[in-house]
Amino acid sequence: MASPHDHAPSDTRLDPAQMIAEARRAFFVMFGFLCIVWAVQLVNWLLDGRMALLHGIRPHDVDGLGYLLTAPFLHLNWQHLEGNSGPLFVFGFLAAYRGVRKFLGLTVLLVVTSGAAVWLFQQPGTVTVGASGVVFGYFGYVVLRGLFDRNLIDSLIGLVMGASFAYLLTTAVPGTPGVSWLGHLGGLAGGLLGAWIFRDRGPKPAAAPSGRSDGGALPVPSPGKQGGQAPAGPVSPRADLLKELDDLGL
Repeated sequence: MASPHDHAPSDTRLDPAQMIAEARRAFFVMFGFLCIVWAVQLVNWLLDGRMALLHGIRPHDVDGLGYLLTAPFLHLNWQHLEGNSGPLFVFGFLAAYRGVRKFLGLTVLLVVTSGAAVWLFQQPGTVTVGASGVVFGYFGYVVLRGLFDRNLIDSLIGLVMGASFAYLLTTAVPGTPGVSWLGHLGGLAGGLLGAWIFRDRGPKPAAAPSGRSDGGALPVPSPGKQGGQAPAGPVSPRADLLKELDDLGL
């Protein structure tokens, strides 16, 4: 059976229709994720916060390792959830709009890296919950993804997001009381790692031929002959940018 890449074009970027479809999926995935998190917080509130205390990350507790998977869905109170919801949706959507399947793999990686940082290095006697570690992971992924994928639009998005939200990094270092900076740092490291792990491995455009293999010049059709056409010139260095902007309808 032929491989899907056997007849695929060298440019692996999504066409506009595919980009819109993936963006729509990304929107509904993040909307659904937020609905689940808010529903969980409603149950936690009805139980006077006991759900968060029972199913959060307890450092060095081997029996509680499974809570690494539940902690991102739990929050201490409504204010904690409100503070995470906006960044979670924005960065999550930007991380997902190029492909939801890749995004789900990234999310699993971030849950593990942010939770493991807390479980391994946090002082015992604490309980850590919240989606902020995952938020930091999405942030790191969005900032770095375009460089690994060699995608101009994603690189520009990463530059804008990095410049606009650089202040978030202040909560990924020690010194902020009541904030799990270890979870933030672990999530950020996971996001940077994820940008490399989930980079685009599709075929790159081949270099334009400069002539025949025997060193002879390529024939140039005479403009006087019917149907004659001059060979295409060298590709403009701005072609990739124009193609990206055209894909986005700009």
